[in-house]
Amino acid sequence: MSDASAHRKRAIRESEGEALRKVISRQDHADWQPAPGRDPLAILAESDAGRLPDLVPRRYKKMRKNSFTFLRGAAAVMAADLIGRPMAGIPVQACGDCHIGNFGVFPSPEGRAVFDINDFDETMPDVDFTVDIKRLAASVAVEALAEAEFDAETAREAARASVRAYREHMHRLAQMEPLACWRSSIDLDHEISHIDDDPSRHEVRAGLEAGLSDALQSADVPGLAPETKDGPPATWRIADDGKKVFHALADGDDTPVRDARIGLLAYPNSLSPERRALVARYGLRDVAFKVVGIGSVGRVCAVGLYTDADGAPLFLQIKEARPSVLAPLVLGQLPSSIDDGQRIVQGQRIMQAASDLFLGTARSPTSGRSYYVRQLKNHKLSDVAGLMSKDEPRRYARLCGRTLARAHARSGDAATIAGYLGEDDVFDEAIACFAWRYATQTQDDHAALVARDD
Repeated sequence: MSDASAHRKRAIRESEGEALRKVISRQDHADWQPAPGRDPLAILAESDAGRLPDLVPRRYKKMRKNSFTFLRGAAAVMAADLIGRPMAGIPVQACGDCHIGNFGVFPSPEGRAVFDINDFDETMPDVDFTVDIKRLAASVAVEALAEAEFDAETAREAARASVRAYREHMHRLAQMEPLACWRSSIDLDHEISHIDDDPSRHEVRAGLEAGLSDALQSADVPGLAPETKDGPPATWRIADDGKKVFHALADGDDTPVRDARIGLLAYPNSLSPERRALVARYGLRDVAFKVVGIGSVGRVCAVGLYTDADGAPLFLQIKEARPSVLAPLVLGQLPSSIDDGQRIVQGQRIMQAASDLFLGTARSPTSGRSYYVRQLKNHKLSDVAGLMSKDEPRRYARLCGRTLARAHARSGDAATIAGYLGEDDVFDEAIACFAWRYATQTQDDHAALVARDD
C-alpha cells in the first residue's frame, strides 16, 4: 500500500476503488477462454527446470490422482492463463498459490491455534488482488468436484461463497483503524462452534485440542522420530521412510542433503538476536530429504533434526526457494535486490496474522541455492483443517475467503479494494463464473496429463 494513503481519507480511497470499475468492470472478470495454442503440459515441463530429475516423476504421479491435485501442482499454468486477463489494478502482497489446500491450522508463537494461509513459495508483492481470489475460487470449485464429489451446483455455490465472504470481510476491514486491521485474525473457536453437525463439531474440537497440546508440549513429530534414542542425543539420526524420507536419492547421490545441511548451518545468521539465541540451545544432529506437497516435489526440501543436550527434539524444514510464477503478473517493476528466500519470508510475515517463530532464510555458498526455513508442520493440527473442510464446502470456502481478505488488507488498501468490490454481488457472480469455467478447463487439463502418461 502506498504511503500516500496516509494522506487520503477512507471515503476518498473507496471512491477511487469504485472509479476503477469504469476502467475494468467487475463483470469483465467472468470472462476466460484458453488462449490459442495453449499447452498446459508444456508449461509444466518448463517448470521442471532445476528440479531433481529423480523426483520429477513423483510430482506427476501425484498430479494424476484427480483434477484438484493437478491444480495444486499447476500454479505455473494458472499464472500463465491470467496474463493479459482483466485486472482491477489494486496491488497487494499476493500468496501466489492460493488454493484451498494451502490454508490450515498451526500454533502461533504465543501458543494459540490460528487459521491462516500456510504456503508462500509463490508469494509476490505488487500483484493485483484478483489473482489470488481467482485461484482460490477456482480451487474451491475443482476440489468440490474432484475430492468431495459434490454436484456442479454445490461446487459453483461454494466458489461464490468464498468470494462473497472475501468481499464482505474486506468491507469490515476497510472500516477499521490501520492497527486494528493489522492485528485482526480469524477466531477459530467461533468457526468451530458454528459447525452444524454435532459429531463433526466434536471431532474437530477434539482434534484441535489434541494437536495444540501436542505442538506445545513437544517439538517431536509423529512419523518422523529419530531412528534410535538409545545413545546420546548427538548420535540420533532420522529414520528413512521409503520414498518420503531418505538420506540419498535412488542412485545414492546425497549431494542435495549435504547442501541442505550447509543451508541449515548458515540459517541462524538470518534470525533476530533473541530467536538466534533460542536456536542456539539446540544442536543439529541429522538432515534428511523429505518429499512434501505437489508443487515442491523435485526441489530440494529437507528436514533437520535438532536436540538439546537432554534430548528435547526440534524439527526444522528447509526448502529451496525458486522464482515465483507470479513474476509476469507484477503490476510495476520486479524487485531486483531481494533473493527468493527473502521474498518468501517477507511475504509470509506480511500476510500471516502470526508467523512461524523459526522462520528464516539461508543461501548455500556451495550450490548458490536460496532457501527458507520454518518449523515442520504439526500434522495433528493440519488434520483439523481437513476435518473442517469435509463438514460443508461452502462453510470452509467462506472461512478461506475471509482469511484471504485479512491477509490482503495487511499490504493492500482495504478501502480501495472494498470500493471496487461494491456492496452488491456483481463481483461474486463474475468470479464464480470464472471459477466454473476454469474448473472445467482444469478437468480437461488433468485428463490430458492422464492420457499422455497412458
